[in-house]
Amino acid sequence: MRSGADESYQHEREGIKHEIFVGMATCEIAAGSREAMKVFNDAIESGELKDARVSRKGCAGRCNVEPTVEIVTGGKSYRYIKVTPEKASEIVQKHLIGGEVITEWLQGEYGSEKPESDNLHNRSYGRFGDLPVFGKQLRIALRNCGIIDPENIDEYIHHRGYEALAEVLKNFKPADVIEKVKESGLRGRGGAGFPTGLKWDITAKFQDEEMYVICNADEGDPGAFMDRSTIEGDPHSVLEGMLIGAYAIGASNGIIYIRAEYPLAIKRLEIAIGQAKERGLLGKNILGSGFSFDIELRLGAGAFVCGEETALIHSIEGRRGMPKPRPPYPSESGVFGKPTLINNVETWSNIPAVLLDGTEWFSTVGTEKSKGTKVFALAGRVYNTGLVEVPMGTTLREMVYDIGGGIPDDKEFKAVQTGGPSGGCLPESYLDTKIDYDSLATAGSIMGSGGMIVMDETSCMVDVAKFFLEFTQDESCGKCTPCREGTKRMLEILTRITEGKGRAGDIEKLERLGTMIQKASLCGLGQSAPNPVLSTIKNFRDEYVEHIEEKKCRAGVCSALLGYSINDNCVGCGACKKACPVDAISGEKKGKHVIDQDKCIKCGQCYEVCKFGAVDRG
Repeated sequence: MRSGADESYQHEREGIKHEIFVGMATCEIAAGSREAMKVFNDAIESGELKDARVSRKGCAGRCNVEPTVEIVTGGKSYRYIKVTPEKASEIVQKHLIGGEVITEWLQGEYGSEKPESDNLHNRSYGRFGDLPVFGKQLRIALRNCGIIDPENIDEYIHHRGYEALAEVLKNFKPADVIEKVKESGLRGRGGAGFPTGLKWDITAKFQDEEMYVICNADEGDPGAFMDRSTIEGDPHSVLEGMLIGAYAIGASNGIIYIRAEYPLAIKRLEIAIGQAKERGLLGKNILGSGFSFDIELRLGAGAFVCGEETALIHSIEGRRGMPKPRPPYPSESGVFGKPTLINNVETWSNIPAVLLDGTEWFSTVGTEKSKGTKVFALAGRVYNTGLVEVPMGTTLREMVYDIGGGIPDDKEFKAVQTGGPSGGCLPESYLDTKIDYDSLATAGSIMGSGGMIVMDETSCMVDVAKFFLEFTQDESCGKCTPCREGTKRMLEILTRITEGKGRAGDIEKLERLGTMIQKASLCGLGQSAPNPVLSTIKNFRDEYVEHIEEKKCRAGVCSALLGYSINDNCVGCGACKKACPVDAISGEKKGKHVIDQDKCIKCGQCYEVCKFGAVDRG
């Protein structure tokens, strides 16, 4: 299978001197990559640029330097960052035509050798440069993202795509596949961390004439984009993982449940499914093995609760997405009452690499109880925001300072929040905590699906807790009373505190309510909803006390607790007066200005525009 694909792939590139790969994920397109790509295509179509080929690629993970363009020429790879149409024109003239590398626009050490290794997990090295943001990473789930054209099945096949499937169908019995996945130690990457091989084994025991395999791509955490980027950059790895899982448990029906807010990911899945069917990799009698399996897409309406297995199943069945008590678990009674295996995008994309590179190798990566790597959407107050994949056991400090590049603007680190709206906020004293399921749980947070938000001294932890609780309270399906009513009461208390109306005993009420909701809620949404509140009370209790007793917000975020005044540094420039939307500032030119506290709406515009440090906030 592979040799034929290689011949086709190489034939396409005969006579090509320059290969130009333009980032065309949602994030790159939003940054302007489509306009940059047009410059390269126009140069080729006009005949100005000869022996060149332009391809799209997925997201390499460096959100803060997009759009990115990789030039592969003369056996070397050059990755340009922040490529505007104007920069693209210069790259055409100077580099591609003139042979002059524009080094100041490159990412890291330029001219790295293009790797030819068949080893899946090492492919990104050399292609992505020598920056610390990549040097600490190990790419397994993201092995093809930023490397291949996600809409070209030949590129996936050329990079050992569908080899694992072919090997499994030819040489493995279903039980052997399950045993291999067990040996790898892979745990579900959707948040709970349940052993993947064990889940497959349990499902396989409930044999039925009709069985289902589901990919949960309902990614709804604020600040999370791991699944979207993986699908946009390498959709075939998800399909191949599902095919292997279906063979292992005896399923013939596959469903990818993805939120409708991901139009590009949906488009690329549709293309990938169509291409796989054309090549005989989906449908009847796959690769002549007698195994048949097909995949369809089901679009979700964006309800966060539908990330929970039973709510997701209800949505697929056309019912309202609400969780139900378990047991029975989906492995026994899932979609339409049939045995159903559910894993998320990252779990499925790991499967082909686990089987090709070997379960023995995979089990050496990570920690004793958390094997392999984990993909994170690193966001917030760090220099290098984006998508990263690190071995389990990497510390939070390495994530924030080595990969993230540290805190901008000379600000102090304050907290890192893992696990999305269901996770906890950990202070500096926890920075040496290892990123694995058990260590994060011990620290008072969770792995979750992979959101990681870094906060600095300008963040108010009471406001942060309120933000996440607003999200989970709004997303609660309302089925069970503890989640529906309990989160509402907690939100009312938090809102009161941030408005300067906090009362003695409010902190204790939040703790009691949070503990009760965790114990009594029906599903994971309610059980984890209090986590941001309880963790911030545990680690930043003094800020709650300040809000309640001193009516003070040290970060200057809670506007109701702020006051603005003008000090003796005022030179009478009038900038604050012009910026004030309610004419609350008066004073003569070159004379000290004054703020009318009765008129002031505490918007902070005066503080923002003053260049002389003349406006006090507090």
